[in-house]
Amino acid sequence: MADFLGMMKQAAQLQSKMQEMQAELDRIEVEGTSGGGMVTVRLTAKGELKGVKIDDSLVKPEEKEIMEDLLVAAHADARRKADDVMQEKMKGLTGGLSLPPGLKLF
Repeated sequence: MADFLGMMKQAAQLQSKMQEMQAELDRIEVEGTSGGGMVTVRLTAKGELKGVKIDDSLVKPEEKEIMEDLLVAAHADARRKADDVMQEKMKGLTGGLSLPPGLKLF
């Protein structure tokens, strides 16, 4: 019974730490760039798009498709960085707790 109570206490602590981490991930922002810095996107570490910057030289009607492709590439770059931040935070949070492979806590 003591083991069960210990597990419950550990689970409650983990839940509290997860809530704190979620709030922190809302505050952390990463930037992704493409086209040699001509397009930049800003995301929260949770992947919410916060901003887009496009170099003036790209705003030409005949280059619309290029701009759209660069936006997708910049977003993918920022998303990878956000995923890296999230993985680092999870390592620190679950260091002492063995979780089954594929278990998602958020």
